[in-house]
Amino acid sequence: MDNLFGDLRLGHLRLVPRGTRRRTRATAFQAAAFQAAAEYTGRWGWAVAAGAPAPGHPIPAPPAGPRADGPRADWRPGPAGAVLLPTGRAFDVLDVPEQAGLQALVRLERMGTQVGPVLAPPTGRLQFLVAAGAARRLPDLLYRMGWDDAALDLACHGEGGYVAAPPTVLDGLGPVRWLRRPTRDNAGCPPEARLLLGTLAYACHRSRERSSEPAWLAS
Repeated sequence: MDNLFGDLRLGHLRLVPRGTRRRTRATAFQAAAFQAAAEYTGRWGWAVAAGAPAPGHPIPAPPAGPRADGPRADWRPGPAGAVLLPTGRAFDVLDVPEQAGLQALVRLERMGTQVGPVLAPPTGRLQFLVAAGAARRLPDLLYRMGWDDAALDLACHGEGGYVAAPPTVLDGLGPVRWLRRPTRDNAGCPPEARLLLGTLAYACHRSRERSSEPAWLAS
């Protein structure tokens, strides 16, 4: 057995110290995060921030690190940081339970409604990107649609908020992924919230009704 500066060789096997593997994974994550940030800023025109996910919470903590507002910005992720997209600028985000969001997405696409990018964090939620300003108008929109007095598990993240974007990994839960990726048609001009909100609200309401039914009725 040869000991070559910490790399152990045994026959044809090369045993790399555990710390080296961790450093390799961190380097790979940083490269993937930088590539994703370059796409988000340079291709889609979104601001990007580096930060850390808030444990046990669907929305990451506001970042303290550098922020990229354009393709030439000097942005670098931390070794365990998240790639965060500030809401309230290029878009707001409608946040709903995963099952209700999937049902609404199927219905919307069957109706031919233009759906923007959709994030699927590993928290049992779906996040629909919509035109900026939706969070401010949400109470009025729900009132006009008759959903203002309904108990809906539906939130809207606007100015001052952040959502995690791929390749962010939420510790103990898994990676954030795109359920519907941004495209040239929807990234720069996401749909107005009112076009999705009625269907999302209905799906959330039905999902809540079913979850509250006795087991013998639900079956």
